[in-house]
Amino acid sequence: QVQLVESGGGLVQAGGSLRLSCAASGRTFSMYAMGWFRQAPGKEHEFVAGISWGGGNTYYADSVKGRFTISRDNAKNAVYLQMNSLKPEDTAVYYCAATLGSSWSYYGMDYWGKGTLVTVSS
Repeated sequence: QVQLVESGGGLVQAGGSLRLSCAASGRTFSMYAMGWFRQAPGKEHEFVAGISWGGGNTYYADSVKGRFTISRDNAKNAVYLQMNSLKPEDTAVYYCAATLGSSWSYYGMDYWGKGTLVTVSS
């Protein structure tokens, strides 16, 4: 069992930066690949970024590539999402998720946090 709690969301102007954190409970955290998803109002969940269990491989949606960076610290049971050059279209609730699988699909994730709201003003 893994419990996930996101933090770090807020209101930021376009062009600004935010760093999201996801704190995980459970001794098996390092076994899980971790991902960030987002859901904008009226839209489906969207994959944003993912990182392998050891941190050696990272994956990004085209829409955030070059602007967002995912990282993890297994000693602290934490995963992070550094978001730079934010745009109004990045506005969404951001969710942390964990999977033992190899897919970054919404239905492939095993555990989810409750989300943190990011609002980017123009």
